[in-house]
Amino acid sequence: MIVGTAGHIDHGKTSLIKALTGVDGDRLKEEKARGITIDLGFAYLPLGDGTTLGFVDVPGHERFVHTMVAGASGIDIALLVVAADDGVMPQTLEHLAILDLLQIRRAVIALTKVDLAPPGRLAEVGAQIQAVIAGTVLEGADVFPVSSAIGLGIDALRDRLAAEANTLGERAADGRFRLAVDRVFTLPGIGLTVTGTVLSGVVRVKDQVSLSPSGLSARVRSLHAQNRAVEVGRAGDRCALNLAGDGVVKDAIRRGDMVVDPFLHAPVERIDARLRLLPGEPKPIGQWFPAHLHHGASEVSVRVVLVEDEQLAPGHAADVQLVLSRPIAAAALDRFVLRDVSAQRTIGGGQFLDLRGPPRQRRSAERQAQRAALLTSDPLEAFAALLDAPPFAWDLLAFARDRALSAARADAIATALSPVIFANGEERVAIGQAHWRRFVDRLIEFLAAFHTANPDLQGIGRERLRLALQPRLPAAAFAQALQHPELAGRIVRDGAFVRLPGHTMRLSPERELLWQAIAPLLDGEARFRPPRVRDLAWMLTRQEPEVRQLLRFAARLGRVDEVAHDHFFLRATMHEMALIAAALATEGEDGRFTAAEFRDRLDNGRKVAIQILEFFDRQGVTLNRGTLRRVQARYLDLFAPAATAAHGRESPPVGRPDFKSG
Repeated sequence: MIVGTAGHIDHGKTSLIKALTGVDGDRLKEEKARGITIDLGFAYLPLGDGTTLGFVDVPGHERFVHTMVAGASGIDIALLVVAADDGVMPQTLEHLAILDLLQIRRAVIALTKVDLAPPGRLAEVGAQIQAVIAGTVLEGADVFPVSSAIGLGIDALRDRLAAEANTLGERAADGRFRLAVDRVFTLPGIGLTVTGTVLSGVVRVKDQVSLSPSGLSARVRSLHAQNRAVEVGRAGDRCALNLAGDGVVKDAIRRGDMVVDPFLHAPVERIDARLRLLPGEPKPIGQWFPAHLHHGASEVSVRVVLVEDEQLAPGHAADVQLVLSRPIAAAALDRFVLRDVSAQRTIGGGQFLDLRGPPRQRRSAERQAQRAALLTSDPLEAFAALLDAPPFAWDLLAFARDRALSAARADAIATALSPVIFANGEERVAIGQAHWRRFVDRLIEFLAAFHTANPDLQGIGRERLRLALQPRLPAAAFAQALQHPELAGRIVRDGAFVRLPGHTMRLSPERELLWQAIAPLLDGEARFRPPRVRDLAWMLTRQEPEVRQLLRFAARLGRVDEVAHDHFFLRATMHEMALIAAALATEGEDGRFTAAEFRDRLDNGRKVAIQILEFFDRQGVTLNRGTLRRVQARYLDLFAPAATAAHGRESPPVGRPDFKSG
């Protein structure tokens, strides 16, 4: 169990810890010279049952409140210290406000220096304490009169803390590993070491971890928990990790970084949160209010964007968006504290909701529903609420990552809710069963209405259809949804278009004869450099407008594609060229290829090769970055040969869809 002190400067926090443990928490020369705690100090008290109490001694001076916030994050029980001779002082109140904002609900109050208090003073200070803790998370906390100088009450306080440790039990260790770094140093013969409190999960010797937000990878060479060498560190432990890895040096790690399970590395800089402004603030805050954000051991400048009203009044709470000046590592539902821009006083705090807050439409009804769902602490209930809020689809993996949930916990959510899931790479987009059925019905209804309004079109573009439907799925998930068994036989995918099976477009007999004459001229050895409209018209002794009109209608049928003006390629040839581009990308360094390589593989001219690639760029098949291109595999089926008018067969999909329920 981790015990964190809080209280005004010179109220005896460090002396009390020394009396309880025998360890001096002041470790810096400047601290000993000045007689005050400047940085975090640590001490440990082994108990008779084999457990160890860890103490975090924090500074009480107002200049070091940011260090106090770092110490208070991750503690199990607060030890609020009030000196009997001084009574409640300014930093007592600020530390109490921070404990309240961080929701540290387990607490004991030590009334120190009772040997210096005149008669009647203890009752007076006791009344002060009860008055200031009323209405806070410390309301009802027991007060222990003690004197570190003469040992009065020390044994009783130590026994109470030991009893708290016994009732606390172990923290749940099924989350992903996170450790908030509050110290970084090197030791001769050992190397780089970071210390902090394990906020969730488990870490073991030889584990691969990530340093976030930098993204450096490291290996745990050894670790200490509660000041002892161990093989495993667990949630709630004070740990020292000896790390090794490329680029893992002291200057690359800063206080406030996180050591995390690699799955969790996803730095954030725009966070939707629930903020409570302290009642003692002199005036409301408005839009883009500047402040300092304290989260764990990190400190970063932020702007507060109000997403409900135009002002937030003292003593009230509201949803806000925090726009950070630099990325940090965090998890949803983490607590935070805000101080004013000069870092002179604490103004409020609260809880993170959504680590990926959008820059627009912050006040929409959709975002309000999502934030309300994300405020729910139970992961199962929160995810169920998300699936019932627009857009009625949510990435389960992203949800698990942002809440530091284990893979087993995420799987349990999927099992309990049994949604339809579309898995693609690092996404597992989930839709509730009821909303999935509505999605299928709306898709069929929309296609029927579209065909009625557009009888001369072969179908609707896949992206246009995706944007027209709810739930609005990501592009990759939508492509998989179209291949779901419940839609088999009910829709047809013609390359980039979607239609109902009964909807067909046919050429007239005269046009069909002309097409049968044109098609062979676009195929065979000339397929990668087919003749243009004027050439086809000359070869067939036809008028250019007639040939052009036929080919454009054939394009709507999915038989050809107009790559450039009057330059048509067979759909099968487009598919073949898309696969050639994919093969070049596979062979190329870093999955990229040049236009020259594509030209040489097709054995056609540079101008035509560039036109083809620019067409693929517009369709999303390729992405152009300077002189290099890469392929987006999820769009390779856009030019799969279309269903034929004669047989109505649909070409097989490229790749195997991965979807399931639960």
